[in-house]
Amino acid sequence: MRLRTRKLSVLCLAAFFAASLTACSGNGDSNESTQGVSQGNEPSPGVSQGHLVTSEKKRIMNPVTSPSDLDKLVAGNTDFAFDMYQAIREGDDNLIYSPYSISLALAMTYAGARSETEQQMAHTMDFTLGQDRLPPAFNALDLELAKRGEGAKGSDEKGFRLNIANSIWGQTGYTFLAQFLDTLAENYGAGLRLLDFAAQPEPSRVTINDWVSDETEGKIQDLLPHGSISSLTRLVLTNAIYFNAAWAFPFEESNTQTGVFHLLDSSEVTANMMSQVEQFRYAEGWGYQAVELPYDGKELSMVIFIPDRGRFKAFESTLNAGKIDSILAALSSTNVSLTMPRFTFEFGLGLNDILAKMGMPDAFKPEVADFSGMDGTRDLFISDVVHKAFIAVDEAGTEAAAATAVVMSLTAMPTQPVEVSADRPFIFMIRDLKTETVLFIGRVLDPED
Repeated sequence: MRLRTRKLSVLCLAAFFAASLTACSGNGDSNESTQGVSQGNEPSPGVSQGHLVTSEKKRIMNPVTSPSDLDKLVAGNTDFAFDMYQAIREGDDNLIYSPYSISLALAMTYAGARSETEQQMAHTMDFTLGQDRLPPAFNALDLELAKRGEGAKGSDEKGFRLNIANSIWGQTGYTFLAQFLDTLAENYGAGLRLLDFAAQPEPSRVTINDWVSDETEGKIQDLLPHGSISSLTRLVLTNAIYFNAAWAFPFEESNTQTGVFHLLDSSEVTANMMSQVEQFRYAEGWGYQAVELPYDGKELSMVIFIPDRGRFKAFESTLNAGKIDSILAALSSTNVSLTMPRFTFEFGLGLNDILAKMGMPDAFKPEVADFSGMDGTRDLFISDVVHKAFIAVDEAGTEAAAATAVVMSLTAMPTQPVEVSADRPFIFMIRDLKTETVLFIGRVLDPED
């Protein structure tokens, strides 16, 4: 499948975000040693990681946060997830992105934001908890998600995986504030890895891309494009997410047949259509059907939203967190005869313009951005935010990855099954059932594209 890449000149859907913070001028370097450096995740074997500098700070494994704060974090992340969907939905591309990855990467960046830059980021990202309560809430949510999938199957033979990793990459010899680095190490598991952006920007870019590839089992390649790292780069914050899960109720490959998929322009393509009859949670409303497919272990699920023919754009334009909540609340167990296509695709996008137009322009403006919480100066601004995501759905289950650089037994006689056929454009999301965290969102306009 070919990669669709958008250079967002306007607005900008769940696995990952790289934001490169670059000095506004050449005087941002320091001859002092890096200060307050904290230990986070250890590097994965076999990949050149840059020099990992450590201190006494470790990740907090029992963060102090309240259920109320966790609920507010998830609610804000979901609002942002669908705000972004509205920002990037124009066009005729299939979409896949990880709003959770983007939120995590920007949350790490937000830890160093101050004044108007901080306020704009909080508003755009729907961060309602503030600088003191947001990091422990993200830490608690991440640790909760890490519990998922014990004993569950993957779509391959390796078992269930939901792996989320953060890392920060700093210029060797540049001074960062201890409080900033400790916040990231203690709450995001992100240790500082030193690279020489000033003298070796291209090898540094390759090193970070190798880390992302390793953390996503090779599904996200070349996250940072040529030119995104320069001699002025001083800090890169990265998040990577990898998901691999089997369906709780796999499709039989023998039932898969070629069939018709109806495109938005009323033309048709031939696709490999999977089918099964099973007890799924289902809802229907004016202009749509929705069905939830649980993954093995029944801790996460994929929900697909299938607008009626001719109503995709109308349904999509009204999609927000409130509408999704009402649809999810209406889901109930029903005998469903489901038909849907296999699909595999990638999607890449640059986030600078989209995030600026969503409400945080100052972060991208030299001489205006205030990230003094990172280094004690106002020399840094966000020069690039990039995101890539991948998804593969087949009879066995789902594999999905993303990266951001700044992823039933019937107890009664079955009723007549409800017919659900995803033979036309549809929207999907992958979510954690307990916390309701939205990990991935996407749409399929053409499964064969």
